[in-house]
Amino acid sequence: MSGQQTAVADPYFPANGDARYRVHRYELALEYRPGPNRLAGTARLSAIAGRAPLTEFHLNLAEFKIGRILVNGRAPHYTHRGGKLRLRPAKPLPAGSAFTVEVHWAGNPKPVRSPWGGLGWEELTDGALVASQPTGAPSWYPCNDRPADKASYHISVNTPSAYTVVAGGRLLTRTTKASTTTWVYEQSAPTSSYLVGLAIGMYQTVLLGDPGLGGVPQSAHVPAHLLSEFSRDFARQPAMMQLFEELFGPYPFGEYTVVVADEVLDVPVEAQGLSTFGVNHVDGRRGSERLVAHELAHQWFGNSVTIADWRHIWLNEGLAKYAEWLWSERSGSRTAHQVAATAHRMLASQPQDLRLADPGRKLMFDDRLYERGGLAVHAIRVALGDGPFFRMLREWASVHRGGVVTTAAFTAHVARYTAEPMDDLFRAWLHEPSLPPFPAPAPYPPLPSLPPHSPPNAG
Repeated sequence: MSGQQTAVADPYFPANGDARYRVHRYELALEYRPGPNRLAGTARLSAIAGRAPLTEFHLNLAEFKIGRILVNGRAPHYTHRGGKLRLRPAKPLPAGSAFTVEVHWAGNPKPVRSPWGGLGWEELTDGALVASQPTGAPSWYPCNDRPADKASYHISVNTPSAYTVVAGGRLLTRTTKASTTTWVYEQSAPTSSYLVGLAIGMYQTVLLGDPGLGGVPQSAHVPAHLLSEFSRDFARQPAMMQLFEELFGPYPFGEYTVVVADEVLDVPVEAQGLSTFGVNHVDGRRGSERLVAHELAHQWFGNSVTIADWRHIWLNEGLAKYAEWLWSERSGSRTAHQVAATAHRMLASQPQDLRLADPGRKLMFDDRLYERGGLAVHAIRVALGDGPFFRMLREWASVHRGGVVTTAAFTAHVARYTAEPMDDLFRAWLHEPSLPPFPAPAPYPPLPSLPPHSPPNAG
């Protein structure tokens, strides 16, 4: 069922997360000083024990100095080694019982190591940002770091007043006292630990679209020297939002925010209700517009509808990749079928060793997974036809809103939209390493072209 927590360790990252309990709310109070890169925090977690009593459990947290720790108001026995904070409560926690954990920590945050380099908290030339996918969240706060464990978040950050603090969710208050300002955000929608976004820097706020027309509030935080280029590169994001709401259903969160960090980033960073781009993604020529579409689409596929574990990452990336192709089609460029054909020719010349539905940790971010994921979605579109295909996508996003899913859940969902057997298609595209033949020519017309759009408004 949507929202049900899986009860086993993530096969790709068994040291991350603890399936014996789940967290339903985090309250984080942080103080950050950019100059010395000093972070001090208090976290209060509201959690529920699983089906067995908890005599001990763990959180993931990088090597900070630990202050006070309480479980249900009492000090537990604890150890903190190798990024794991192991807690043994003064009294065992009964099965199914609610409990609280309070942790105080401080230190100099830095990325945690991974096969893909540092992940999580990144100190910038002037500020900081968080890029946690897949296992970087413990670089800055204690968490049950598994994608299936989704919770609401209340985040308070105190930092020098010259800096803007951006987090995913609704800004509740901004209070200045002396030389510091405290920013308080609330993300009420269920959120995975890796999708909790944060950016601290010198930014100017920009409103995207016309706020008077209703719709999803969209804003951006951009270095002043990039405002002109940004105004062109992101001008069509409101039209993307309109298209994706039409194709995928209502936007799943209360607002959408974009940050352009004043640094070069290898790739944009997705978070819940928030996407972060680098200066290299802003060129004044819409050179990265497909990435603008990709990150926005993740709000439906990946963030609202979240994978139960990392074996299923193609569901995030394949659907977001296909959204890029749909945007290309809608915006008057190449049709999705034409882009898919190009991707298929490219993949045909690459090694045939990727199983999409379980790529293994080594290949989970391989470029081929993104392209083949998009192709698998295109093959499903060709098989179903446009009407059933887009009904399928809208209902997938609706039924599983705020929940967690697997590849098996997706294929069972797709199969309900046709009387034709789909087993061979799923096996070929998702479970076999060899690339299937390109889907037969699509029997559908291109999507209608875009309506007029409004440029961003600097605020």
